[in-house]
Order: sequence, then structure tokens, then C-alpha cells
Amino acid sequence: MAVRKLKPTSPGTRHRVALDYSAITTNKPEKSLLAKLHKSGGRNHDGKMTVRNIGGGHKRRYRIVDFKRNKEGMVATVKTIEYDPNRSAFIALVEYTDGEKRYIIAPNGLNVGDTVQSGKGSEPTVGNSLYLSDIPTGTAIHAIEMTPGRGAALARSAGTNGILVGTEGKYSIVKLPSGEVRRILSSCKATIGATSNPDHQLEVIGKAGRNRWKGKRPRVRGVAMNPVDHPMGGGEGRASGGHPRSRTGVMAKGQKTRNNKKYSTQLIISKRKKKSRK
Repeated sequence: MAVRKLKPTSPGTRHRVALDYSAITTNKPEKSLLAKLHKSGGRNHDGKMTVRNIGGGHKRRYRIVDFKRNKEGMVATVKTIEYDPNRSAFIALVEYTDGEKRYIIAPNGLNVGDTVQSGKGSEPTVGNSLYLSDIPTGTAIHAIEMTPGRGAALARSAGTNGILVGTEGKYSIVKLPSGEVRRILSSCKATIGATSNPDHQLEVIGKAGRNRWKGKRPRVRGVAMNPVDHPMGGGEGRASGGHPRSRTGVMAKGQKTRNNKKYSTQLIISKRKKKSRK
């Protein structure tokens, strides 16, 4: 799938870079796999705003996606590739031989009419979900479980994938999209291939109004506030604001916030890559 540059017929389209959505085969979702999706507007049960910069946006319905892929040994045929407003990757509607329909995260390269399968005995081909112990070393994988049977948790967004590096006892060693290398139990499942919509990162929204359609409200910079409102606020003229930190005082850009006593820390072999400073 490619991106398209719009003609500058208005200020909002002058710099707009949009997806052409050529991979999408239908705009009508499966009704039996839809659920209500309520918006909070950033308010809690008392009506108090507890999360800022959230509100409005187009009405959505949630697509129930099968992250567990627990219908093992049964072949499913891909019926449609669809857009999902709740995630960056596309989703695929598959129909099993017994007539049941489910949504899965669509891998890149999966087309209508292809077949997918999960569990023991499945071939390591794009769209099939296998246990990490059954996947060949060096294979690109996505929708990776962290706990057996709990469902996919890692590498689910558009154009991402991990790499199965090797095995170490009961653990498989996986390199994640962030660059982190960690151990994951070999009894966890993962899907072969990378996720769909790899051009998502090339999209340019073009105007602020598109963020409002997504339910995002304007965000005021901390340095533009008064000292009473933000740790980086105040100062005469254009003050730098001091060391970057959040509204609640949590340090940013270098300050480590991970809990060293977290259980999964011992499963990490090498931490995620850091952005190079110029």
C-alpha cells in the first residue's frame, strides 16, 4: 500500500499525506463482532477531569479482535481486510470451517482468500499463530503473548514485528520492535509476519482539526504556563523552563522511571535502544 499527496486546494490539504487504503476490501464491519465504545472525555465517575487533552472525536464502535487465537487445528479463510478506528494496523475477518467468524490483526501480505491456522502442526507461514517453541529461529513475528493463554500483548501496532533470536531452556529469546531483547516463555503464542499498514508512520494529518476528530484536545506546553500550573512554567521572557519534567514533576529525557523490583526485569537481556543525541 502507498501514500498519496493531496492537491493544496486548502491550507489543511497543502501538507497532507494520506494513505490510499488500497488494501481495504470493505467498509462494512461484521455486525456480530461489534461492541459499544463509551467515551469518558477524560472524566472519572465523579465527573472530574483526571486525564487532560481528551474529549470529542468521532463516534466509534469497538471491533472484537481475537488476540488469543485459541481455535487450534481449524483452518480459517480470510474474507475481508478492514480498517479499524481503534488501532493503527488493519484487521482481517476470517471464517472458520465451522462457520464462526473472528477478527484478527491483519499481517502484511495477507490477502482475501488466503487461509490461516493456529496451534500445533501449523505451518510457519504469514498469518498462522504458533507456539514460540515451534517457530524457526530468525522468523519475523507479531502479536506476541507475554503470558501463555492471555492473548497477544506485544508488536500489535502498524508495521511492527519482533524477531525470534533463539531459545534458552524453557524461554525463547525475542528482539522486540523497541530494540529490547527479552526472554518469553516458549509456551506463548505469536503470529508469523509483520503487522499490516507499514506506511502508517508516513501519514501527515495536515491540520489540527483531524486530531479533534480523533478525540484529542489541544495540549498546552509547560513552558507557556505560570509557575503555579507547571514546574517548567514562569520566568521572564522566553525562559527554557529548567529540566524537562511532567506536570506532576516526573523527570523526562534521561530520568529512569522503571521499577527495578519488577518481576519481568530479570527476563530482559538487553534494554531498548536509546535515541542518539546529536
